[in-house]
This record gives sequence, structure tokens and C-alpha cells, in this order.
Amino acid sequence: MYWIRENFPGLLRVFAIAVISTWLGTMLPIIGGAVFGILIGILISNVFGKPENTLPGIKFASKKILQWAIILLGAGLSLSQVWKTGIESLYVMLFTLSAAFAGAYGLGKLMGIPFRLTSLIGVGTAICGGSAIAAVSPIIEADEMEIAYSISTIFLFNVMAVLIFPPLGHLIGLSDQAFGLWAGTAINDTSSVVAAGYAFSNIAGDYATIVKLTRTTMIIPISLVFAFITAAAKKKEAKNNQDVSFRIMSIFPWFILWFLAASLMNTLGLFPASWLSSFKFLSKFMIVMALSAIGLSADFRKMLKTGVKPMFLGFLVWFIVSAVSLVVQFSTGQI
Repeated sequence: MYWIRENFPGLLRVFAIAVISTWLGTMLPIIGGAVFGILIGILISNVFGKPENTLPGIKFASKKILQWAIILLGAGLSLSQVWKTGIESLYVMLFTLSAAFAGAYGLGKLMGIPFRLTSLIGVGTAICGGSAIAAVSPIIEADEMEIAYSISTIFLFNVMAVLIFPPLGHLIGLSDQAFGLWAGTAINDTSSVVAAGYAFSNIAGDYATIVKLTRTTMIIPISLVFAFITAAAKKKEAKNNQDVSFRIMSIFPWFILWFLAASLMNTLGLFPASWLSSFKFLSKFMIVMALSAIGLSADFRKMLKTGVKPMFLGFLVWFIVSAVSLVVQFSTGQI
């Protein structure tokens, strides 16, 4: 009962913003509910502020609801379909993932951008935008400003991709499958991949969507890699400072294992088909709730102080990934 009293005011505020943001996202799918959630949250927090009694619920939404949303995202994935498409697109995907992380960390170091912000921009570009950022941010202990800034950066280039990719694909002369593979490996957010794919053709849209879902499963190994990196840093800190204790289980991303378990259950047909659309809607809505909470927690003045460098990094990494996807397809005769 105490838990409900403590968290209810904040959760109610986050829920209300998420409902409005989801509605706006259906009106303007090129932007999406998640981005509206962050923007409305930042606006309310920095213009009107937030009552003290809403803070526990806002914090709960930004952490726990975010993790539950990732688990539900897994329930909508079929590992058998992912496996089939993954084999076809694995070569291109490995190159684009490697290019994204190499570009992010190489350029990020040159530009003097902090590790956590660089990591979020890299993982958002490499895998699946907001969902990947949502999965990795608690593992590397990113703060709300870093999460909000990285998602805003990813959003900007999602919009550009939806507008630029289809006409550019026709200009280059890409086939339906080649364009689907390009969109599925080089555009970040799922809704943007779908929008760009179907703007090119129905076949390209179908293939791009499956490639993108396959790419989403890379959340699992990448999250585990970040968990081990964080664990190594914490272990080193504990060794150098006797007052600091460290247990790897305290930072292990258990929700990623539940993501995998939910995907496996769906693959085995343990969920009725009628449930899958509900899982998909709930996972998206919960991500909007979590990102609305992150927006409410973000300090816009800190974001402004960070400057435009992270935004420029996001552009460079996105450009590298887009180019590498085309080059690899061309070199392997897929174009």
C-alpha cells in the first residue's frame, strides 16, 4: 500500500503525458510517441517544474517500466523468423554494427564527448534507436540528460532517413530487397524503417521490417558486453578504493534474459496470436511512459551546455552506417 501511495502521483503524471504523446505519435508517425514523450516531459519539467511527491513515481517509470517494456518487446519477436532473415542479412549487419561502434568511439574520442553519451549514440545508431538506448542506459548508469540528448539525436536522423532514403534508393536503382536491407540496417527506429521501406515499395517494406526486427535482437549481446565493461570498471574502482564494494550481480541486466525468454516463448507458440498485437502496443506505450519520465527528469540547461558536438557525432555515425551498408551490398553483388 505504501508503494502505491509513494509512486502513484508520479506514475499518474507520466501516464497522462504518455497518453497524449501516443496520440500525437499516431497523428505524426514520422516523429513517434517516444519523441513526443521526451519533448513534452522536458517542456513541463523545465517550464512548470514538478511537485516533490511525483519524484518517486517518475524515477520508477524511468527505470523499471523501461525494463518491462524491453521484455514485452521480446514477446513480439519470433526467433525462427529472425534466424532465417539473420542468415541472409548477417554479413551486412556485422559490418554496419562494427562501423557504428568504431565510428562512434573513434570520433567521440576525437571530439571529446563523454563515454556514456558516445555509447548511447553508438548503440542507438547501431541497433534500434530508442529501444537500444533504453536497454543500455541503466547498464552503463547513464543520466537523464544523456538519455534525452541521445534519443533526440537519433530522432533527428530518423526523420531525415524517412525523407531521403526512398528517393535516393530509386535514384541509385536499388531492388526491393536491396533497399529493404539498406533501410533495415541503416535506419535506427523501427517505425522509421517501416515508413521508409513502404514508401519505396510493399516488398521492400516487408523485408526492411524483418531485417530491423532481426537487428533488434542484437540488444542481447551488446547489453551483455556493456554489462561486462561496466563490471570491469566497477571492479577496478573497488580494488583501488577499499571503501567501495562491488558485486557483478548488482549490475547484470536480468531484464535482457527475460527479453530472450519472452522471444523464445513466442517462437514456441506459447502466446495466443491475439496477444501479440497487445504485447506490441503495450511495449511501445511503456517505452513512451519511460521516456516521458526521462523527459521530466532531464535538465534542459545541461543539455544546452553539452553543445552540438554529440549531434554532429550522431550525424557522422549515421552517415558511416548508411554508406557501409551500401558498400557491403555492392561488394557482395547484392546490388
